[in-house]
Amino acid sequence: MNAHKIEVVLTEDGTLTLQGLPFHAGDVVEVIILETKTPQHQAPPLLSLTTNPYPLHNTQPYRYNDPTEPVALEDWEVLQ
Repeated sequence: MNAHKIEVVLTEDGTLTLQGLPFHAGDVVEVIILETKTPQHQAPPLLSLTTNPYPLHNTQPYRYNDPTEPVALEDWEVLQ
């Protein structure tokens, strides 16, 4: 089964026109029509214009003086 999804806006009540489908004349197809609440081409943006997409830009980097130093050794019961 070859599935193809296309979004179309109806231009007239009860009439649907599909163009550019990847099927050939004589092919038997099944048509299922689902109503969408929001058209996909008008989906809300992921980031609003007021949100900074780079919140860490121009901030001080974290520095680790000794990143391989053991931490919390006194909390390990097996070592005591």
